[in-house]
Amino acid sequence: QEPESSEASEFRLAAGRVPEVPFGLSTSSAVLSHYGVAANTVTLFRRVDNDRRNLDMDIKDIDAEKITRFIRMNELHLVTEYNPVTAIGVMQSSLQLNLLLITDKKSPKHPDRMLRYQAAAEQFIGKILFLLVDSNLKSNEHTISYFKLKKSQLPALAIYHSPDEEQDVLTLDEVSVERVQDFCNNFLQ
Repeated sequence: QEPESSEASEFRLAAGRVPEVPFGLSTSSAVLSHYGVAANTVTLFRRVDNDRRNLDMDIKDIDAEKITRFIRMNELHLVTEYNPVTAIGVMQSSLQLNLLLITDKKSPKHPDRMLRYQAAAEQFIGKILFLLVDSNLKSNEHTISYFKLKKSQLPALAIYHSPDEEQDVLTLDEVSVERVQDFCNNFLQ
């Protein structure tokens, strides 16, 4: 309720640490009511799955570090890179379908692959959570083996429906918007 409070200062400090995420601060009771937010709460709105996460600022010892960590753990992007930090937000997503692009981020083809993968993701906002799995990370080896893939078969798409663990895999020579969309639509049918 107080824009000059120590909590608000910590919030502003966290905002500076995460410049790619838009931040806003409101003390308006009408705004808080409209969004169903209690005072002294950080609310992270996620466009990708139309969900949100709340952090109670009345808890002792809330600082910019904890706010930043809360955002990093719970943020989801059009394409979210899967790693130990983002795993929590991914697992808590309301979306039950995950599409993974498993690829080598160090590849010279990676930037072009990502552009096409992101373009395809725009068609499935609110339906499928698009993830990037870097095959170079040791922490992702379990994910790659879960889909029975070897590094020699990458890049690959893997789609996973969490309630029934239904899945499908498509190895690719190249990522194209059309192939990604067709793969998703076929799985949805």
